Amino acid sequence: MRTAQTEEYLEFARTRTGPLYRSACLLTGGDTHLAEDLVQETLGRMYVVWSRRRAGLDNPAAYAQTVLVRNFLTHQRRRSSRERPTAEPVEPPPQPAHAGDDAPLRLTLLAALRRLSPQDRAVLVLRYWEDRSVEETAAALGASAGAIRTRASRALDRLRAELGDALPDLVEH
Repeated sequence: MRTAQTEEYLEFARTRTGPLYRSACLLTGGDTHLAEDLVQETLGRMYVVWSRRRAGLDNPAAYAQTVLVRNFLTHQRRRSSRERPTAEPVEPPPQPAHAGDDAPLRLTLLAALRRLSPQDRAVLVLRYWEDRSVEETAAALGASAGAIRTRASRALDRLRAELGDALPDLVEH
């Protein structure tokens, strides 16, 4: 028989899986398989700490997002030295089912994100996709607010340089 606490966790997992997956796809630069793995690991870790939810876990959605980002950064650090990223993926990442007229823009942005460092991607996803404050992003990544501001500014500059003149051609006027 399921307890009320287990039911609460299952409801949380149902409602947060989609947003976590979207963030994970951005973090991984469109690698949907890794994104699924990261979400699964995040939900597993959330289940372990769920009993403490009432005793100090004020915002479980924000905590889950922090766990996701930290899982991603840990994965990037642990990547085997035998793995070598290539300039072109073996097969192009699948397009999301909801891709419409803005599919070229989405693919261009994902490719540009993929070329940023994992830490830069994490900062940009938390700050601009998740709409977190500088302080919340700093807390999630274990960095100072100044470091987050600097990293966000430099990452945005790299994105602008990477996209160059190609982006205006993809945006509808």
